Amino acid sequence: MATYDTLIKGGTVVDGTGLPRHRSDVGIKDGRVTAVESTIASSEATELLDASGHIVAPGFIDLHTHYDSQIQWDPYCTISGWHGVTSVTLGTCGFGFAPVAPADRDRARLMMSRNEAISLEAMQEGMLWDWETLPEYMDSLDRIPKGVNCLTYVPVSPLLIWTMGLEAARNRPASDSERAEMQRLLGEAMDHGACGWSVQRLGPNSPQRDFDGEPMPTDLMTDRDVLALAEVLANRSAGAIQISQLNDFNGDDAAGDKDIEFLELLAATAKRPILFNAIAVIDGYPEIHRKRVEWLADCHRRGIQMFGQGNNVRLYPTITLEHFNLWDYSGPWKDVTLGTTEEKLRKLADPARRQALIAEEDLIATPLGVVGHPALFVVRGCGTDPTLQRYVGRTVGDIAAEEGKHAIDVLLDLSVAGGLKVEFEAKNVTSNDAPLIAEIIRSPYIVPGISDGGAHSKFFTGGSYPTDLLAFLVRDTEQLSLEEAHYHLSRLPAHISGMRDRGWIGTGTPADIVVYDLEELALVPEGGYEIAFDQPGGDWRRIQRSKGYRWTIVNGQVTFDAGEPTGATPGKFLRSGRG
Repeated sequence: MATYDTLIKGGTVVDGTGLPRHRSDVGIKDGRVTAVESTIASSEATELLDASGHIVAPGFIDLHTHYDSQIQWDPYCTISGWHGVTSVTLGTCGFGFAPVAPADRDRARLMMSRNEAISLEAMQEGMLWDWETLPEYMDSLDRIPKGVNCLTYVPVSPLLIWTMGLEAARNRPASDSERAEMQRLLGEAMDHGACGWSVQRLGPNSPQRDFDGEPMPTDLMTDRDVLALAEVLANRSAGAIQISQLNDFNGDDAAGDKDIEFLELLAATAKRPILFNAIAVIDGYPEIHRKRVEWLADCHRRGIQMFGQGNNVRLYPTITLEHFNLWDYSGPWKDVTLGTTEEKLRKLADPARRQALIAEEDLIATPLGVVGHPALFVVRGCGTDPTLQRYVGRTVGDIAAEEGKHAIDVLLDLSVAGGLKVEFEAKNVTSNDAPLIAEIIRSPYIVPGISDGGAHSKFFTGGSYPTDLLAFLVRDTEQLSLEEAHYHLSRLPAHISGMRDRGWIGTGTPADIVVYDLEELALVPEGGYEIAFDQPGGDWRRIQRSKGYRWTIVNGQVTFDAGEPTGATPGKFLRSGRG
């Protein structure tokens, strides 16, 4: 009998702990690493993977995805699976599908259809949905075939609705009995393996709203109700909290300071790790991320376990006004982008609405506004009107100057003329400044990502962040070492989420491993997206594959070989981060 099922031979091991790289062979048996040695005889293994000239590193751990529906029809959770990710968290931002009563399933899907830009029809066709309660949901995750590992937070939005009803959850605090019931349900879910809980609190001007334009139930959740859930974690000495909280979309420093004050109170109440979303580098505004980086460091000096999720990936959203919803924090823009395509066309063509939309120019172009000023948008597709081809490749601002129009009028006129299918490429969501991006990733308290994998895929594909980090920040600009990069991509997120033995390569660890050629690593296509009609019902999404990954291994089995899925589904549901 062979000593090893698989031997990864001749590679350079970067083990994820931050220790220096070394040339070693890695032996795998029964899904775990059983040897990391300078030389292991090839004859000792059933399968040999020649990693000469390649990096051997722990699989990447993505702490911010929305694959809650997609994992049921795509066991590899692409985009992430194409980019070396071997474990994902579900239930982030307080969004999810449990607990949900059978009669409320379509309403829960609708909540995701606008908020996360996931097609209602794809969810209706592709979701198994054989659960009702949180424990039943986790049992379902355990059963389904998976090409990645997953763990889940308890999403607070469905928890509120289950306990209080949707309208009550939107309009009032929980009663004492309702609060106690939510605490009980959270405890029950953690007994069954939830790794903590997550919430979005973006206030009345939330940019991520329900399908009817109302804030998500958690956006207006009271401090008292949030702290009650933190008490559950403190009483159990277990779990973590993922929170998206931001009320300073208008650059209101007082609102931002109030957020910070509450987050520190939350951490003091829970006595557990808090993962705060998000910290991003915005060109021209370095004080924003530097203030947050220093705050995290100060928290840890004071014994507060506050971590940040850093947005490192360079991506250029490609939007149409048929699907775009990330200006929902602006009332006029939210209103004109609600409804069917025909309703949107009618509202966007209405001259009476134009002034209100133009008056929001400064708000939607704020540094926190995701896609930048519409004048900087580049026309990439002409929609249903071929006469618009003459505008392709030009900026909205240039067209406005030539035609004597306001940039927003140009945006709206082109969109309406093209049936809302005219494509605009926006500015980079974050920055192209490698030294500035490295400032956040170097922080020992920040994990890279905000992939939003599974969501917003009609705009962008943030799940490519590991490839972009390694190619751009490590290889091309040398802002990070491989050791730093792999610590932040694997070991640190494992620690925050409670994965006890994953995120690094050592004797006894689960064999979640990526083998790649650093010189060949690249996004495909680079700086853009491919359209794929690969969702249930033939729905489409924007995708970005990779090249340079030779093998991705999950629990000892190869799941991707040269970028193609092998059909193996060895992924596990990690109850409380274990498994």
